Amino acid sequence: MSPTPMLRTLASLAEVAALDHDAVIDVRSPSEYAEDHLPGAINLPVLDDAERARVGTIYKQQSPFLARKVGAALVARNAARHLEGPLADLSGAWRPLLYCWRGGQRSGSFATILAQVGWRVELVDGGYKSWRRLVVEMLHDRPVPSPVVVLDGNTGSAKTELLALLAARGLQVIDLEGLANHRGSLFGAMPGGQPSQKAFEGRLAMALATLDPARPVVVEAESSKVGDIALPKQLWAAMAAAPRIHVAAPAEARAAYLARAYADLAGDRARLAAVIESLRPLHLAEVVDTWLALAAEGAFAPLAAGLMAHHYDPRYEKHRARFADGRERVVEAPSLAPEALAPLADRIALTVGALASATRR
Repeated sequence: MSPTPMLRTLASLAEVAALDHDAVIDVRSPSEYAEDHLPGAINLPVLDDAERARVGTIYKQQSPFLARKVGAALVARNAARHLEGPLADLSGAWRPLLYCWRGGQRSGSFATILAQVGWRVELVDGGYKSWRRLVVEMLHDRPVPSPVVVLDGNTGSAKTELLALLAARGLQVIDLEGLANHRGSLFGAMPGGQPSQKAFEGRLAMALATLDPARPVVVEAESSKVGDIALPKQLWAAMAAAPRIHVAAPAEARAAYLARAYADLAGDRARLAAVIESLRPLHLAEVVDTWLALAAEGAFAPLAAGLMAHHYDPRYEKHRARFADGRERVVEAPSLAPEALAPLADRIALTVGALASATRR
């Protein structure tokens, strides 16, 4: 039983996903795991949050020896619970990879017990901290590996759906809103809430690590934050400098699309009203009152049209002017109906190819 050599000499984050183990086990406390963990890892804590706090208090206020003794007893009890529970039916051929914060006592203690059972156990050299170091290196110390193309367009231009259609056509894409679990607007909250900043960065780092540098990657136009998640400066700089494809759709088509795409929000009138109320500091009272009335009536397309005309479009045009450098390609989208999106994605894919060719020349 020893730290796995592949992680000791890890050259790219993509290799993490290719490790030859049957399970990656995070033995840290549930709150540590919830904040961030290695991709695909499951949580089998050897100390829960309260136990970890207790051991830490004993270590600081009484003695390291007593803390280790109490900790060992707790680890043994929790290990027994895991062996009798989720690990009970696993065969002798099962090969787990374990880690804790630094690859030290918690994972080492559990690994010793599992090895005594007869399983071939390996440890992540350096634990979670080594993973986090690689994430930071990928996001903050290296440039984005592929040329970036930004898919742009006013609110309601179906950009996220078009991004998925581009991926289905074999283009490299990174769905930042999907990674952040947020649709990137005041109305953009998604069920389950957003991941932590660290968890988002881990997801993004893995996506960047698997890119083919010889091909462009398409990302949706965003501000520097998606909901409460901040984009890393390297990626934001690459997006700010990238050529853009502007999906130009009329307001009526965008309003109809928004009413369809935000059907979940339409079904939660209280939440919808609360978000509209939050706009009072930015707009005249009678304008906000009109929006609230439309929401109460279920007139979602007119509501979307009003929000775009008075709130989103003016802000988008101001934001877009910061990136105008003559390299924008406009793709007209007279309709955003479901049947119109696939042909639109085909035209965008051709435009991405043309931009990539122009960049190489």
